[in-house]
Amino acid sequence: MTHLSVYTDGERPATVLETEDAGEIAAVLKEIDVVLRQWPVAEGHGGSQEEILDAYREQVDRVVAEEGYTLVDVAQLHPDGSPEWPAKARAAREKFLSEHTHDDDEVRYFVSGSGIFYLHVNDRVYAVLCEAGDLLTVPRDTTHWFDMGTEPDFTAIRFFHDDDGWVGDFTGDPIAERIPDFDSIVARRASRA
Repeated sequence: MTHLSVYTDGERPATVLETEDAGEIAAVLKEIDVVLRQWPVAEGHGGSQEEILDAYREQVDRVVAEEGYTLVDVAQLHPDGSPEWPAKARAAREKFLSEHTHDDDEVRYFVSGSGIFYLHVNDRVYAVLCEAGDLLTVPRDTTHWFDMGTEPDFTAIRFFHDDDGWVGDFTGDPIAERIPDFDSIVARRASRA
């Protein structure tokens, strides 16, 4: 189930909203032109990029036809128990932790696992915890960052209008350092359950 936390963006961020109500989340995100939809999760959702895309072929083809995407790929990061894993996980996480924008929409469907998109809009930060089944569309030029946590474990289908794929324009704003990170939000959510 998706979780939304909204914070003020000042030096001492305050929590404005925390909810798991799907209707409320959709309404709040609609106000900032962000769309959150759900797809059913396919059986046996692991595997190669081709296997994952084949499992979601009907939904992927529909979105590509509706939105004109030219590149669709799969990003996945899962603990593998190797000695290199901690460094690999840290490097992957750090790549997306700084606030940035894109010249393209950022569209992700979570096949498995979870991650948080932080959307910095109108003096607020909207932390959208996406989980398996969530399809999030963030409009181009929206300032944001992504946190997959200290132990990343997710598979996501990504959609692009440009064959260059993911290209971030970093703002240099250190706001991500002031807002609760993935691990903090997930721990707080678990303690309230």
